[in-house]
Amino acid sequence: MTSNRPRPWLVTLLVLWFAALVVSGVRPKEYSTWFMETVPVMVAIPLLVLTFRRFPLTPLLYVLIFLHGLILMLGGHYTYAEVPPGFWVRDALGLDRNHYDRLGHFAQGFVPAILAREILLRRSPLRPGGWLFLCTTSICLAFSAFYELIEWWAALALGQGADAFLGTQGDPWDTQWDMFLALVGAITAQLSLARVHNRQLAQGRGSSASTRT
Repeated sequence: MTSNRPRPWLVTLLVLWFAALVVSGVRPKEYSTWFMETVPVMVAIPLLVLTFRRFPLTPLLYVLIFLHGLILMLGGHYTYAEVPPGFWVRDALGLDRNHYDRLGHFAQGFVPAILAREILLRRSPLRPGGWLFLCTTSICLAFSAFYELIEWWAALALGQGADAFLGTQGDPWDTQWDMFLALVGAITAQLSLARVHNRQLAQGRGSSASTRT
C-alpha cells in the first residue's frame, strides 16, 4: 500500500459495519446475548482504526473481517438458535435444527486463518508452505478451543441465562462440532484463498514496509 490514507471503499465498509452494529443492538432478543456475541466487533472496530497506519491489512482480509462481523451481529440480534435464515435452510433441507451457529463456527476458523496467515507472513520467518499451513491451522484450532472455554465459563457464571449464548439446541456434541467446523474453515480458507492472499501481499497491499512473501 503506497499511502497510509484509507481508501473510500474501506471507509464505507467501516461505516456500514458500525451502522450494522447499532442496528443489531436495537431490540435484540436478549441484550446480554447480543453483547457477548458482538464484543469481538466492538473490540475490532477501534483496533482496526488504530492500527491502520502502522499495520494496514490486505483488502481481502478487511472484507473477510467485515463479513465475519455481520455474521456475529446477526447471531447476536436473534441468538444463533433463532436466526431466520437458519430456519429457512432447515426447512428447505429437512434438517433437525437451526444450523446458523455452524456457519458462525466455520467463519470462526475461516477468517482468523487469513488473519493468522498474514501476521505470520509479515512478522515471522515463515514462508508459504507446509509449516505456515500447520501453524495457521493450529492457531485457529487453539482459538476455537479457547472460545469453547469462554462459553463454559459463561455457563458457569450465568447458569440458564447463558443458554442463548451457548446455542447448543440440545446437541451433546455441539462443542466438538464447533471446533471441527472451525478446523474445516481454517483449512478451506487456506486452500481456497492462499494464492489471492499471496498476490496481495506481494503487491504490498498490506504494509509495504513489513510484508514478507
